[in-house]
Amino acid sequence: MASREPSYVYKETRLNFEPSSTAFTIDLKLPSPASQARRQAKVSKNDAFRARHCATASSTYHRQYHSFPRSFLWRVLEDDTVLSIRTIDVCKPKKAFDTNLVLNFRFQHPIQPNCVALCDPSDHDALSIFVLDTANQLYTLFLRPDSFRKRSFAEGGLGDACKIYVPNAFNNFKHPYRLIAVNNDQLVATLSDGGHIRFDRNTSHNAPHAPWKETFYNAKGFLRGFRNMLGSRGDLDLTAAAAAVQTGLGLNNASFLFTVCLDHRLRIWNLNSGQILGAMDLLNAKRDPQETGKWQLDTSQTNLIRIVGGTEGKRLCVTYSPVGAGEFKFWRVESDDENTVDVNDLFPGSRLIPTPPLGLDVWTLADFSVSERSSSRGLRMWILWKNNMAYRVQELTFLAEELPDVWQSSWRSVFSDTAIPTAQVSGPSDSTDATEKWLQLILFPGRFPRTTLEAALSAYERAIGKPAAAPRNSQGLAESICSAIASTSSLSKTSSGDVDHEQFRASSEAQWRKFYRILIELDKPRGEALALAYEPDLGMPWVVCADSISAIREGSILEKICHNPSRRFDGSGELSTLITTGRNFLDGFSDGMLQICHSVLRSEIFEETSKTDQERIQFFSDKAGFWRQISDEDCAQVTDALGQNFNLVTTTLYQRVLATCDETWEPQHPTEHPFTEFGRKIIVKGVQDMVELQWNVCFSQLILLVHMEFEFDRPEDALHKRVSIGAVYRNLLRALHRLELIRWLASAQITTSLPKADRPNSGSNGSPAVLKRQGEDTKVITALEGNVGHLLGIPEFESIPSGAMASTITNIITDICAPDSDIELQPQYIQCGLLVRDRPDLAVELSPFCDQDPFSTYVQGRVHLALRDFTLAATYFKKAAYGMSISQADPERHSSGLLDDTEWNLLFAGLPRYYGHIITLFEKHKAYSFVIDFARLGLQLTNSMTKDAEIVRTELQSRLFTGAIATSQFELAHSTLVGIKDHALQHSGLRTLVQRMCDNLHNSELVELPFPGLQNAVDEYLSQKCLDAVDVVTGIPYHQVLYAWRIKRNDYRGAAAVLLDRIQKLRQLGEGDQVTGDDVLDTAVTRQYLMLINILSCVDQKQAWITTEGQARPANGTSAFEGGKRKVVTLADIRKEYQDELDRIAAIQNDQFGFAADDEMEIL
Repeated sequence: MASREPSYVYKETRLNFEPSSTAFTIDLKLPSPASQARRQAKVSKNDAFRARHCATASSTYHRQYHSFPRSFLWRVLEDDTVLSIRTIDVCKPKKAFDTNLVLNFRFQHPIQPNCVALCDPSDHDALSIFVLDTANQLYTLFLRPDSFRKRSFAEGGLGDACKIYVPNAFNNFKHPYRLIAVNNDQLVATLSDGGHIRFDRNTSHNAPHAPWKETFYNAKGFLRGFRNMLGSRGDLDLTAAAAAVQTGLGLNNASFLFTVCLDHRLRIWNLNSGQILGAMDLLNAKRDPQETGKWQLDTSQTNLIRIVGGTEGKRLCVTYSPVGAGEFKFWRVESDDENTVDVNDLFPGSRLIPTPPLGLDVWTLADFSVSERSSSRGLRMWILWKNNMAYRVQELTFLAEELPDVWQSSWRSVFSDTAIPTAQVSGPSDSTDATEKWLQLILFPGRFPRTTLEAALSAYERAIGKPAAAPRNSQGLAESICSAIASTSSLSKTSSGDVDHEQFRASSEAQWRKFYRILIELDKPRGEALALAYEPDLGMPWVVCADSISAIREGSILEKICHNPSRRFDGSGELSTLITTGRNFLDGFSDGMLQICHSVLRSEIFEETSKTDQERIQFFSDKAGFWRQISDEDCAQVTDALGQNFNLVTTTLYQRVLATCDETWEPQHPTEHPFTEFGRKIIVKGVQDMVELQWNVCFSQLILLVHMEFEFDRPEDALHKRVSIGAVYRNLLRALHRLELIRWLASAQITTSLPKADRPNSGSNGSPAVLKRQGEDTKVITALEGNVGHLLGIPEFESIPSGAMASTITNIITDICAPDSDIELQPQYIQCGLLVRDRPDLAVELSPFCDQDPFSTYVQGRVHLALRDFTLAATYFKKAAYGMSISQADPERHSSGLLDDTEWNLLFAGLPRYYGHIITLFEKHKAYSFVIDFARLGLQLTNSMTKDAEIVRTELQSRLFTGAIATSQFELAHSTLVGIKDHALQHSGLRTLVQRMCDNLHNSELVELPFPGLQNAVDEYLSQKCLDAVDVVTGIPYHQVLYAWRIKRNDYRGAAAVLLDRIQKLRQLGEGDQVTGDDVLDTAVTRQYLMLINILSCVDQKQAWITTEGQARPANGTSAFEGGKRKVVTLADIRKEYQDELDRIAAIQNDQFGFAADDEMEIL
């Protein structure tokens, strides 16, 4: 193994712990009877960030007796004062709710190292957590599944779910070293002096006062243990257990504790009696008693023993000795009763020394796991190597009897992508700004948590001397980063006086890289491996890190080829050569060359073309022009790998390449267990990794194909003479089209509402805290998860072979990326979902992926309508009109919630109804000019063949009238109104039209409109408005409009009645004494009198009269038409009244008026 390169068969998929919603995190403060205060040490901001978000200890626990939630992850944070618990189940039963809540238990005192234990009560569907803190308090937390499912359950308080017990033994010079949960009713705490304390739950009547019964055992006897107790004060004795594991060996009433002690010995305890049943050297070696220090174990080594097996009375014990180069030892453990245990070395003559990863770095074996695959298929072993922050994982599958033979040659490795991604350098011709590239890199979903980005921004601001910014909201993080970086760059001018854009670009690029370096340094501690965990039910290995977790899955065929370029798998020799050659050829391209090739590729993928395959390849070669920049050395490397004239390349070989990128999965059994949100995140992250690899392979193969097609000396040697390059080119473009769509879906983030159970309690008092939490009712997910997450799941567990979950996840990932996948990704429906979520900005980015069918075209119209690009939206709606209006027998009503039943009923039901639906859409956006256009189209196409033609026509006329009114096209509104046959609707529209024209002072246009058959209605409406008018001076001049309306229609007596009514209301407002001109007799009232006299003079003398309802007038004169009854007023009466008004004004001007209200004025 040491002389061979590693065989990467597995792939690591790393996930962050950042929840998709802040509502998922719940802080719970635990009580503490102890009174001693905890000291707060001063730390730097970077150390504070690490302490808050990076765990010091972490692992997983998988329940035995209950199915969901089954798997839990616990972490110790914030200087060992917080215990964070969450579920990490990959799948769940049908109709079960996700358990997304993260419970952070805050302790008053730090948690003791290695003193967190979890167990699964057999008689309750719950999780028991036992914790010892530095105040020697034993906490017992009893959590039911609803604690991880419902915020109300968790926020309601722990109550009896949290119990605290202070063991008496720890008050008597006993110091806990390890805590092991045997079951829900029994705990074992190993001690620093080599002994241990067994805690048995007290079920008697005094249980509330003494919940645990303590039993102490010591490996050295009572007297020696007492001397150690007095002298050591907590110093570790060599017999202290560095690692311990409990097993019953499948025997009734048997309980054994296997401990690996600091003196390099394996001891077996009978937990029932407290006696040591056996002790032996960890490597079964004979040691010199004088060399005790040489064999002493380091206290930091805790993962030293594993016990596996399910046969009654038999187990396999695997121990690891870290002394020297490190060595494993396999033991056969057998027992017939609870008082005896036989432990035998399986391979006494073999040294099972693990070989670390290749390289000059010093690797330390940090953890390992052994699992039994089945009784006939042997065992599987996983080991975790660490080198500072880096880690590697190796795997070995073996039969027990063959282990010495396969130990050195059959190890397989897990590929960890340790390459740090970076943004391409922006050139002068690059259409994408450097800022946009860096933001896409930094804010890529799942790459960096928000807390890390904020910490990096704060560190960067301190580095450039910028004062600390105010707290940032969720929408302002990107803007804050851009603002900080932009503050360090400024536009300068060249010597010629022009703006130096190149200097600004270079300066901005340098600052982005500086910020990115800070971000990477802060992110590194998050990836420090803490434990290697194994899920026995699904056969799924995990690497638990400080602030992330990595799922280990089996690599796909393509991944195995790309991650092992120098190795050849079964039948993959030529295939691997072609794929590796293409990737190496592409690696020689500069960033600028890649940008040009990408732009040409987009046109090939998205644009319709009538070119032949050969013309398309020629077009790509001419537009990309990469042949101008590749060197002879690059060409020679391709020839050396593929042979002269590329003889290795055949159509069959290309078909194998395409098949490798088209791995579909059809499970033999239906999906019974949908993925949880955590499981969907694994799939999304795996797809993100897989799609980048497949895209790179397909793109490199397309570039290589174009290169080889035009790289020949003689025409008969051209590649197309023996390879179907046209079909290969089309299939590569087809694969790239789907991969480009998946890349977009995996990188776009959307906001979705939380289920009601996950939302914070709304409260009833409207406090600021409650109002603040209203923004926590949403979660952020990728568009890929939002659109295909509900389709993902696995069959029944019984149908999956043991340990096949790692390959099942890979099958699902490759199936999503495959062009022939059964998982359809229809962009138009995805756009519908984005429009429902009010994200037209994202929906428009999917437009290039959409087909040209009617529904897709209609959706494009909806997208641009939401973007308020009404002209383009109207174009798409008209283009889709015919296809969306013709009747269909059974149209598919699927729109991701964009269309309701009412709207669907208007589609595929004829053009008039389709246009009516479009009119409604434009009305919602108040785009009334387009309402008019589509209403006219609908009316033109409404005929006798239209179902319910009159109803449709009336509806369209109403919409047309509304649009005309809104755009002040009153002539159009008038003509539409006249054509409406619905009497009630017509008169309602009439009132609206007259009102709107009067409000907008289109009085002259109103008077000129003919209103055939509606003139009396207009007159009545205006008369009513005049009657209701109070302010006839500054209000809408209804009297003037009605006067002009009647004059236009030769109704002089009616016009005179309007003037008389206005005179009366002017008098009521006191306008009779307001002089409006140079002459004191020129008032608003006298003017109206003159107009009234003139208009009545235009009719026959016998007809020069009008009727009026008597109106009360001010007590400053009398009138010929006072009173409350209807009276006839003649022209003579009006003239007399006019003269009286003039006399009254003159008398006032001469100060001739009464002293009291009832005095008559003396007129001289």
